[in-house]
Amino acid sequence: MTAIEFITLDVADTEAANRFYTNAFGADLRIRVRPAQPATTGFRGYTLSLIVSQPANVDLLVAAALDGGATSLKPAAKSLWGYGGSVRAPDGAIWTIATSSKKDTEPASRKVDDLVLSLGVDDVVASKRFYAEQGLAVGKSFARMYVEFESGEGSVKLALNRRRALAKNAGVDPGGTGSHRLTIGGGAFTDPDGFAWEPATSAAKQ
Repeated sequence: MTAIEFITLDVADTEAANRFYTNAFGADLRIRVRPAQPATTGFRGYTLSLIVSQPANVDLLVAAALDGGATSLKPAAKSLWGYGGSVRAPDGAIWTIATSSKKDTEPASRKVDDLVLSLGVDDVVASKRFYAEQGLAVGKSFARMYVEFESGEGSVKLALNRRRALAKNAGVDPGGTGSHRLTIGGGAFTDPDGFAWEPATSAAKQ
């Protein structure tokens, strides 16, 4: 089965980006950065999500991100599905930090349960079919709106959403052009929406 070993982000300043992610989200996050500045405007078509166990952890991670220079897009708040908010990292990547729980049950920590890459796609059904052909097994699927694929132990989870809905959830306008400024480590193909995958061994050398 195809699996995402890690995500590579194109950034202007690798030292600053590494410092931000280490200080805000932890050293063991499956994020790599490389020096590149491909042209891009507006929404890049994806979000990265940290899934945690309780609201206090959301607040702690959001605060750490803001202290590190991130910009608030959606302040953390309760919703029908749980509690969460979103920020834009200094390198421009959009992050959501969320939990399905609405109550705290233990002292706050920055422990992350899952890292999820959500791709905003033009046609959820077509993209779902494409990824199934690459060997990903569907875990959850809601008609033409949302798909979540199964992931192996310790790997990054992949989800598909409609571009407009994903942007709305993150608190940004869906418009955007140019590079995604992201490469997915764990395959060797480009999907229908232009998201590029490369073998994890190649990405590790960046």
